[in-house]
Amino acid sequence: MTALTSPLGRLRWTLLDGLTLIGRELARLRQEPGQIVAALVFPVIMVVLFGYVFGSAIQVPDGGDYREYLMPGLFAMVTFSAWLGVMTRMATDASRGVMDRFRSMPMARLAVPIGQTGADLLTGLLMLAIMVGAGLLVGWQPHRGLIPTAQAFLLMIVLRYALSWVGVYVGLAVKNDQIADAMVPLGLPFTMLSNAFVPTDGMPGWLRFLADWNPVSALTAASRELFGNPGAPSGNVAWPIAHPVTAVLLWSAALLVIFVPLSLRAYMRRGR
Repeated sequence: MTALTSPLGRLRWTLLDGLTLIGRELARLRQEPGQIVAALVFPVIMVVLFGYVFGSAIQVPDGGDYREYLMPGLFAMVTFSAWLGVMTRMATDASRGVMDRFRSMPMARLAVPIGQTGADLLTGLLMLAIMVGAGLLVGWQPHRGLIPTAQAFLLMIVLRYALSWVGVYVGLAVKNDQIADAMVPLGLPFTMLSNAFVPTDGMPGWLRFLADWNPVSALTAASRELFGNPGAPSGNVAWPIAHPVTAVLLWSAALLVIFVPLSLRAYMRRGR
């Protein structure tokens, strides 16, 4: 058994190729500074827009500062932007023939998806850091100590990585990059239909059910719980809101189990 045919050798080969393509994606971002500026400015705009413009008219359940209530929701919103960015980049590479060139190279099959998801994870960490800084400037802060705070951010990272595989699959499944661009606005209603910005108590029953079972709501509730921010669930609430940390982990595991093999199959079929 040679080094490349052994399981350990194939894993090492896949990781090395994936790291190479992560470098390619980061280099592409450096060549397109407009995307970097937009990605860095977006979190700050969200904090100012929702925290001061909308926040002046919204009351937090059981009292508390709205910006402390809001920031976990904005963290969740940034986390859920992962699949949109990966989707558009995958669709662009596929429609321009870049995927065909990758398939012609002696490269591991998972290297391209790993490169895309890994690069998104790094840029997502940068966006998260910018939003944390903006939140601290407007008065948000975690209250439960270092370990729960680290656990909250780790949940965001895990779910973001799982969601990026959704973006890989959708980007390969759509016909071209124009369709992928047209799908980007669909991400906004998904994040708005949650407890990220307002409580779900006042929603109609059917709408509240959708909001409470939205992964955005689970991540937001988990973050509020771990940060010690206002908005802790009370009374009769849906299971994902009552057990948000477990719900986020289950969502992440389910997305990875479903979309990693689907993405690999879609990547292999794209060139046929």
